Amino acid sequence: MNHRRIARTVAAITAGYVIVLALWSSWLLPHSPPGTTPYQVIGLLAGYGSALGIGMMLSGRPSRADRRLERRGIEGWARIARATPLRRTVDGGELTELDLDLTVPGSASYSGRIVYEVRREDRARFVSGQVVTVLVDPGDRDRIMLCP
Repeated sequence: MNHRRIARTVAAITAGYVIVLALWSSWLLPHSPPGTTPYQVIGLLAGYGSALGIGMMLSGRPSRADRRLERRGIEGWARIARATPLRRTVDGGELTELDLDLTVPGSASYSGRIVYEVRREDRARFVSGQVVTVLVDPGDRDRIMLCP
């Protein structure tokens, strides 16, 4: 999960909402019919909640480069040479640096390194000596994605 991207999205939507709220209170509220203010507030809050939900849903998607790698990447495999835990993450996982010996069909084997968040239930899968499936960018062999 990309926490920075989600935080930027929430900040941008909140800033936009504050602008809309300022325009509403200074320009629209004085000209609205009496007794409609509670309904307008409910509509503004519903719009904010909807924009926030849609924005968080869209910001949780993989980046364009990751989606392109999923579509066009060459599937290969990698043996984990070394797994070095770096730090714990907020959702109980562990950010781990993996040194990999990569094998991609049609090219010579090579070494690579990737930092990956290992979930608690997957720790046994990401230890030295294990083999994992990877996708490699055909144009840049250093661009690697682990397949879940």
